[in-house]
Amino acid sequence: MRCEQVAELLAGAVDGSAVLDATATRHVSSCLRCQAELAPYRRLLRSLRSLRDEPVLAPGDLPAMIAARLDAAGRQSSWPRRVAYAGAVAATAAAGAGAIVLVASRNRRLRLAS
Repeated sequence: MRCEQVAELLAGAVDGSAVLDATATRHVSSCLRCQAELAPYRRLLRSLRSLRDEPVLAPGDLPAMIAARLDAAGRQSSWPRRVAYAGAVAATAAAGAGAIVLVASRNRRLRLAS
């Protein structure tokens, strides 16, 4: 078995969505490269599980802060705007502030819909 074949299964093996067969398990147990690739997946899963148990308090003005950052990023180029949008959505989801949807129109004005 080759590392490239196992690499596709490692993330699923950590979260339980995929099962490594005996050959893949033996390969990972003897391959330092695959073990090194597996370690970040395990750390990420532990971090995500700890977020589930630790409540995160969102500031009351979170939607306004997100809108301001998106507006500022929108004045620059489209790439930072997309990154800011993705970060805002992730922060809102992580904060458990409910479903807030930010919609950017063609003129780059933002509307908040909850």
